[in-house]
Amino acid sequence: MSLEPSSLSQRVSGSRGSARRSSVDAGPTRCAKSALLACTVLTLMTSVPKSAAGLAADLPGEAIAAAVADPSRPATDTVRDVNRKPAETLAFAGVKAADRVADYAAGAGYFTRLFAAAAGPNGHVYASVPSALFKYPNIVKGIAELQSYAVVHPNVTVTFASALDAAKYPEKLDLFWISQNYHDLHDSFMGPVDMAAFNRTVYAALKPGGLYIVLDHRAAPGSPSEVTDTLHRIEPSTVRREVEAAGFKFEGESTLLANPADPLTVEVFDPSIRGRTDQFILKFRRPRS
Repeated sequence: MSLEPSSLSQRVSGSRGSARRSSVDAGPTRCAKSALLACTVLTLMTSVPKSAAGLAADLPGEAIAAAVADPSRPATDTVRDVNRKPAETLAFAGVKAADRVADYAAGAGYFTRLFAAAAGPNGHVYASVPSALFKYPNIVKGIAELQSYAVVHPNVTVTFASALDAAKYPEKLDLFWISQNYHDLHDSFMGPVDMAAFNRTVYAALKPGGLYIVLDHRAAPGSPSEVTDTLHRIEPSTVRREVEAAGFKFEGESTLLANPADPLTVEVFDPSIRGRTDQFILKFRRPRS
């Protein structure tokens, strides 16, 4: 869910597995009327070429800037922005006002809060949590924080269910988001999950034309299947194969979070690479017809 391991990907003492570890010119006039941080984020985002961001954004720059600069965001979120690049990441995801968004395995809600601000009062965000995670203290803490947030943000709903049922929602979605947790679905502590069934469930949850975004730690080409558990990584080609088999069309890949210096052979929590892993962001779309 981020460059720094999320609540699903943080270490929990005495356990294994990632869940078990605790194009608008901002201009001087606009800057004079806006918070300095918001203008900085907007200028940064709009100066990134489309080739660097992966795909054109649907969300106006002003809304992205406002979501990132929202003063209600906790310090535990904002301190991670330098690595997570939230403005560019939201732009690639294409979230827009009034969208229905699922933040699957939402952890402590880093992206949930950003999506809620970007989608606005006419949108809705479902922070969904697979129930298999609730035996881990960091998950319980993170979800408690999200529930408190949802009390004063009526456009957020926190849901709990089995891995498959957690990907089902009371309305069709514009965007399904899973960050640093797709690899976990392959591991025994999560079931493992039937990935064909999972991706079909996501397909059914989305509106025609809806987007499916997968952000995760990159594994070396040819890695054994157990790399999802041993190093908490996955090959992008594995994600593409599984997701496209459910009927999704591949839209593109962002290299925003790429790090060529990552050897891809160490665990993502290793001090030599923690917080700086080579990550990919893949965008898929449910066909419109």
